[in-house]
Amino acid sequence: MKYFRLYAAAGVTAAALALTGCTGNSNNNPTGNATSGSASSAAATGAPASPASLPAGAGLPAVPGVVKEVEPSVVTIRTAVGLGSGVVYHSDGSIVTDAHVVEDQQKQPFKNVEVQFADGSKIQAVVVGVDDVTDVAVLKVNRTGLPAAKFASSAPEVGSMTVVIGSPLGLEDTVTSGIVSSLHRSMPPSKESPHGAIDLLQTDAPISPGNSGGAVADSSAQIIGLSEAYLPPSSGAVAIGFVTPSTTVTEVADQLLKSGTVKHAALGVVPTDITPQIAQRFSVPASSGALVINVTQGSPAGQAGMQAGDIITKFAGTPVTNVTDLLAGLRKQDPGQQVDIDVQRGKTSQTLHVTLGDLAAQH
Repeated sequence: MKYFRLYAAAGVTAAALALTGCTGNSNNNPTGNATSGSASSAAATGAPASPASLPAGAGLPAVPGVVKEVEPSVVTIRTAVGLGSGVVYHSDGSIVTDAHVVEDQQKQPFKNVEVQFADGSKIQAVVVGVDDVTDVAVLKVNRTGLPAAKFASSAPEVGSMTVVIGSPLGLEDTVTSGIVSSLHRSMPPSKESPHGAIDLLQTDAPISPGNSGGAVADSSAQIIGLSEAYLPPSSGAVAIGFVTPSTTVTEVADQLLKSGTVKHAALGVVPTDITPQIAQRFSVPASSGALVINVTQGSPAGQAGMQAGDIITKFAGTPVTNVTDLLAGLRKQDPGQQVDIDVQRGKTSQTLHVTLGDLAAQH
């Protein structure tokens, strides 16, 4: 299944949306502050309510109140190749967004990044830091007194309301709504996202290219996450979008603001899922697990005796059926921790004791 991230590249026509999942023009907004399912249409369902007084299960009547509270904190981010969205994190000029919004294809941050605020004003921003593992980035602008959003400190309930605000296709301040469809979703590693993604929220609120890094709020106007990716209609999906949870965003953003980097545990292997084709071609004696195709010399895995051809079946006591399971287990650990990893080597099984390294030290 191919996932599309929500960055809108410049110079691609809207007609290509269903095929490329990457559309829009950073300078093209033919209708000004256009909306889709916006506050103006949502207002027909009921009068705006005060976000502080909204019940946890509030539905569409709550949308205008949420928009009024959150929209001033949502920004449009433009680079040389396209646009995305972001959210004011602190009033001192800190803004959070997705890392892929402010990086080029070589995963290098753009030097020229422009931020447009809800009041229409524009200013240049500096990329403070990016974390490709979680796809979170922090920008800083030379402006204070910004309307910082409120970020939720816990996961939402499945079925609770979501309000998505961003700049899909360059249409600033677009609002759509839906519900939290599921929790703890994962995206497998890919060329565009070699680390994959874990523990995402799923929503049926319509999201599109250009929403990347924009706000996803609940009925009390708290940010529950940032728009991350979606399954395109060409895959047969209907309104399946993914959101980086607020707990991940705040944890990573705080580390980036403090040191410019984020600590992630490293194993030092290149794993792949075991497909029937791989099992047949390489005579792999298992149908599940993470097959190790390369071990970095001197890495934690290498020092523990792991070899190419090993099949990781359990990590830190948790069964591993595929690469996503391995990445999820690794993401829960800290550099320096020792974990037991069960591997199958040929017809034998053994447990390796691995002291995990720091991913940042390997780059």
